[in-house]
Amino acid sequence: MSWRAGLSRHLPILRFFGCPESPSSRGVISWYKNNYEELKLLNPTMPLLLRTTENAMPAVTTELDFTTDDLLRYMIQTNKFEDESGTVSEARIEAAEAYLKTDWPTLRRERWSSPGFDPEEPFLDEKNPDWRSDPKIASDLSLYLKLKEQVDEQVVTFKSGPNEEYTRAENALLMCQRVDLWGAGEREVQAAVQHLYMLGRRFNDLEPDNPDYITEFYPGASDL
Repeated sequence: MSWRAGLSRHLPILRFFGCPESPSSRGVISWYKNNYEELKLLNPTMPLLLRTTENAMPAVTTELDFTTDDLLRYMIQTNKFEDESGTVSEARIEAAEAYLKTDWPTLRRERWSSPGFDPEEPFLDEKNPDWRSDPKIASDLSLYLKLKEQVDEQVVTFKSGPNEEYTRAENALLMCQRVDLWGAGEREVQAAVQHLYMLGRRFNDLEPDNPDYITEFYPGASDL
């Protein structure tokens, strides 16, 4: 399948930005005008938006579904876990690697080990603040509580870095959703769109928006 026909399978939206008066945005605006009709024909439900304003930075953006696992792998690979002295924090790296090895299927299964009780029910601690002291619930959920406590400790550890380390890494990863195209020609714009498409194939898991049931009914010929 052509990447053009597969855009809407992996990207929820494409937004193009440019300044209509600036030569630096000419490539973005030209590529959009020359390719919009074909892309819309192949991806009829996908928003393909062009936003223009004075002095706008030419760019193309989309939305990628990065997970916490993706962020932690990025931080480990790029040595983002650093102490204030500039040395790598082994403790936060170990917590991140342990989180990446979490047995999520077991954690989700054990959540329902106590019949009729959900430990993640909203406002549970306000409704039943002593539920952890209940012998039956504590016995039924022993494995769940152990795994959940480990996960919570790991999250606290790898988010404890100085200078908003975790938040800054989040922002850096989100910038992968954008490609700046100052002075780019149409070939560079197309390469940027293809790049976002490949990222969408890797990180997005879009489900077809099919209705659960027929919402419109058209009767057949009246003489049948």
